[in-house]
Amino acid sequence: MAFYIAWQQIRKRAGEKVAEAVGVSYSFDVFELFAQDRQTKARRGRLTTAHGMIETPAFMPVGTQGTVKAVTPRELRELKAQVVLGNTYHLFVRPGLDVIKNLSGLHKFMSWDGPILTDSGGYQIFSLAKLRRITAEGVHFQNHIDGTPAFISPEIAMEIQAALGSDIAMVLDECPPWPCERDYAARSAEMTTRWAKRCKEVASASSRCLAKNHRQDADATQLVFGIVQGATFDDLRRQSAQAIVDLDFDGYAIGGVSVGEPEEEMMRAVESSEPFLPKDKPRYAMGLGTPPQMLEMIGRGIDMFDCVLPTRLARNGTAFTSIGTLNLKNAEFTLDKTPIEEDCACYACSEFSRSYIRHLIKAEEILGLRLITLHNLHFYLDLMQRARDKIDNGDFDEFRQRFASDYKTRDQPAN
Repeated sequence: MAFYIAWQQIRKRAGEKVAEAVGVSYSFDVFELFAQDRQTKARRGRLTTAHGMIETPAFMPVGTQGTVKAVTPRELRELKAQVVLGNTYHLFVRPGLDVIKNLSGLHKFMSWDGPILTDSGGYQIFSLAKLRRITAEGVHFQNHIDGTPAFISPEIAMEIQAALGSDIAMVLDECPPWPCERDYAARSAEMTTRWAKRCKEVASASSRCLAKNHRQDADATQLVFGIVQGATFDDLRRQSAQAIVDLDFDGYAIGGVSVGEPEEEMMRAVESSEPFLPKDKPRYAMGLGTPPQMLEMIGRGIDMFDCVLPTRLARNGTAFTSIGTLNLKNAEFTLDKTPIEEDCACYACSEFSRSYIRHLIKAEEILGLRLITLHNLHFYLDLMQRARDKIDNGDFDEFRQRFASDYKTRDQPAN
């Protein structure tokens, strides 16, 4: 790839203040931390990006290919989505960078004016690409659509994300499978650190280029997050976190979780990484999770989440509620006049019954999956709003425990 695009944010360092109170804890230009729960590590913060602020804890609807499936950008705004996720690998493969660049970047291409986080594509290369070959330079692979040979290096991954114009770019990482041997996990984590350093070098060079050309406009501002790996090995997680933090990114993600491991190992991977992440930077658990998992992760100090479950399960007829999942294909809902969830303010629950939505799903009408998708996204986004309110009010832990005790998973299709 012959292009190089300057892209790193220009940050002011003035006005930093640090306080150890439970109320307002830290205030920085990019990330402000307002409060921390007394019983848990739950945090209430705000991340500032070029296209707006993100109140944390936050859930990011997944718009892998430039769209959150079955939902328009206008509907996302009505749902009060703050930020969406796009994927470097998928957009690189289709429609390709030339198309998006000619349409003035991903925001204008998809008609979304809020923040966008782009994943570097490491997980997708791991899970989708054919004949993948990893070297110190990068990843050689055949794309999953037509088998065309391709190559992505740390430098190219950052150039692609700069061309997309996302507000938050992720470094290229290697996502090890589960289970994997310790030696493989160690080599993978070391590779991720080396690649992260190269990504950081690209960012630093781009920042100097912007400063030289006196470009400090919003469109030139892009935050970069590092990624912690280490599979299910506590010491590797600690070493990876320390090495990535030493590179000084704008935020930190915990990767390599939710790849098939038992939930207790997933939680332990987060617990092994979090203590070594700086308190003044946002923390992001990649690819998580169910509603109870997100609340558990918030209680462990995580600020940001993304997950395909709200939209994917909606397409299978499954809705999320405060007492668990409902498979609306089931016959028990044939004559059910109630909404998906009582007292839910979403459009689906305000206008339609379980009976009608079940009919739509059984008849394979597109409206059915759209209505459940709108409800599920509302449920996830509202859950984060409730978590923020509970942290502000000092009773998050009680809320978390009560939610977990009421929530049951029933008839949920496999991921």
